[in-house]
Amino acid sequence: MKCNCKNQTCDQVGLEFEQDVLHEECGVIGIYAPGNPSISQMLGFGLVALQHRGQESAGIAVLKDNRMQYYKEMGLVQEVFNNEILDRLPADIGVGHVRYSTTGESYVSNAQPLVVRYKGGSIALAHNGNLVNAEAIRSRLEDEGSIFQTSIDTEVIANLIAKNYHLGMKEAVIESLKEIRGSYALVIIIDNMLIGVRDPNGLRPLALGKIDGGYVLASETCALDVVGAEFVRDIEPGEVVVIDNNAIESIRFGKGTRKAVCSFEYVYFARPDSVIDGKNVFLTRKAAGKILAQEAPVEADMVIAVPDSGIAAAIGYAEESGIPFDIGLIKNKYLGRTFIQPDQKSRELAVRLKLNVMKENIAGKRLILIDDSIVRGTTSRRIVNMLKAGGAKEVHIRVSSPPVTHSCYFGIDTPNRSQLVGATHTLEEIREMVGADSLAYLSDAGLVRSIGMAREELCTACFSGEYPMDVPNEANKFVFEVL
Repeated sequence: MKCNCKNQTCDQVGLEFEQDVLHEECGVIGIYAPGNPSISQMLGFGLVALQHRGQESAGIAVLKDNRMQYYKEMGLVQEVFNNEILDRLPADIGVGHVRYSTTGESYVSNAQPLVVRYKGGSIALAHNGNLVNAEAIRSRLEDEGSIFQTSIDTEVIANLIAKNYHLGMKEAVIESLKEIRGSYALVIIIDNMLIGVRDPNGLRPLALGKIDGGYVLASETCALDVVGAEFVRDIEPGEVVVIDNNAIESIRFGKGTRKAVCSFEYVYFARPDSVIDGKNVFLTRKAAGKILAQEAPVEADMVIAVPDSGIAAAIGYAEESGIPFDIGLIKNKYLGRTFIQPDQKSRELAVRLKLNVMKENIAGKRLILIDDSIVRGTTSRRIVNMLKAGGAKEVHIRVSSPPVTHSCYFGIDTPNRSQLVGATHTLEEIREMVGADSLAYLSDAGLVRSIGMAREELCTACFSGEYPMDVPNEANKFVFEVL
């Protein structure tokens, strides 16, 4: 990942911390509500609700009276948009996007929504996910004369749609979907329609809501709640929904492909107040904690969490074990971007910028530290050191997911497998590396049970290596690049 922040002092410390967790690629929202004067404001509010899915860039594209306008920039939603900008984007239809890049470098030219012109007009497209065959399609289209302005795979989809426009725009979208493979939740403005698409495996989530005079599509139901939309249903895997003249048409494609919802949405990515495919995220995480307490009990005085993603599982572990849950770590919620010189002292202080220890609460106690995952192990080691320096007698790490052992190719930014501690070290080696008194992970079966879906309906490839489709060689996996 390249740092392209407006301040040219690269935050090496922040990058190091951020690289020890997994990242979602992005979040999308689309609104169809002709005559509603607040569409742009609602898009902005919805993107704030989806901010956890991407913090590199934000953008909105709108259509009003056959005129397409857009605004996008690097930064958080509230850094990119203000009332003055939103007021300049009147809309009958709009789409929005927050991005964390996996394919394509982190530049404003790669920010979304992507707006392109074709012979029949303009297309605005926002994409959450990652295509595994984008390079091959891109190469073919370039050989046929297509010109690409970005390095993102979203532009491949836009080019395919534009190429097939003569079939009619709904048919052009369907024909394009037949060529792409991978994960995708799409919201598209085209030909005075709002179109939503979910990939045949359902890897990336997409929900439908209803508001006065129209409909909303969003990556998570928390965005529907924020804009005041009533949840209608999840878009099904392999479904295209076409919203036009306040009516919805459903078209199915990709039949025969198995459902494979990303299990990491429930482990980490989604907001806990979201509901994905009928499963409340908070309750699945709490259930994971309960099952973890059954599978890996240990004598201790207090259960604490790595905030915020470990809190629900920690509550579940505490309830099941009878050991009280309390606060051991405080998260700095207002840190934002930091611009600290990347010297060695700054590296040692990296975790303290994000977390601080409640010394008075943990001194002399045996702690059970609940985290959602361990990627490289560097952050876990520093947290354990901080807790013990703060007076903790023992620190027992319990992880509410199985070890991450394989790279993801579907829109989650994981390091190469050689950099995943779960793939390269034994349990005892990881325990010794992070300095914990004991270490245990949730089992594969426990994860599936906590989510409450059948194993064959979930993608657990990052834990098992069993991908729902053919994927590129590891050598072609996107990797972090720190400057």
